[in-house]
Amino acid sequence: MLKWTIGEAKLTSIPESETPTSPKFMFKGVDKESVKARAEAAPWLKTFVSEEGYLLQKIHCVVIDTGEHRIAVDTCIGNDKQRGNELWRELQGPFLEDMAEAGYPPESITHVICTHLHVDHVGWNTRLVDGKWVPTFENARYLFVNNEFEHWKTAPDLMGDDVFGDSVAPIHDAGLADLVGSDHKVNDQVWFESTPGHTPGHISVVVESAGERAIITGDMTHSPIQIADPELSTNFDTDQDAARATRHEAFARWADGETLIIGTHFGTPSAGRMVADGDTYKLEV
Repeated sequence: MLKWTIGEAKLTSIPESETPTSPKFMFKGVDKESVKARAEAAPWLKTFVSEEGYLLQKIHCVVIDTGEHRIAVDTCIGNDKQRGNELWRELQGPFLEDMAEAGYPPESITHVICTHLHVDHVGWNTRLVDGKWVPTFENARYLFVNNEFEHWKTAPDLMGDDVFGDSVAPIHDAGLADLVGSDHKVNDQVWFESTPGHTPGHISVVVESAGERAIITGDMTHSPIQIADPELSTNFDTDQDAARATRHEAFARWADGETLIIGTHFGTPSAGRMVADGDTYKLEV
């Protein structure tokens, strides 16, 4: 359970799963041999890929504790959900117990941020109680970017699952959803940064306190190999060209050697300081 301190804010990673992932699942035309070659060319990547060429990936929620607010960013896959991906179907994991052990029981969360509304970012928004999906974080305001919400309200899910129906709509129906802009400010230490392309209303989350800064990426970059190659878009990007443009623009600003970049799917250690590396970038961990 990784922890970071950004000024007066405390950030805690609550992992749901961490597994090697086939690069073909993520990227068209990228196989394990290609991943190994990329790691040889950029040795810093070896922290984030296996010797066999698998991507070392994680699904985790980051809790931002500013003292006044406790903000859960991206709520993973969730238990009991009917999913086409057999690895995600009807999970029975200890995620909520792990949150409580870290000092963040569900009732203590004041805000939930979803960087976007894909299956592995909204699952614990709800839990199954007496056959009904109810909000997990009953004292929280759930912050959804308006055009992201409107898009997935009618668009089919990438894998054919009823993600909106079981993990987003119940929040809106319960009156706990706030539909906000992609530049929304939660408080003086936490705000959104628009990073579209992976989905229409995708955002990353900025944490800034006492002169220190962190960025929680969401899926504008799934793997550190996209930091080494910002041109590389995933099979799951709604608009691959926009996603590429977003990475180039954002990385140029984030690569100051001081901002902590926390990858929503980066395997342990999951974070580092981004710096320029010739014509591209790397993470110093």
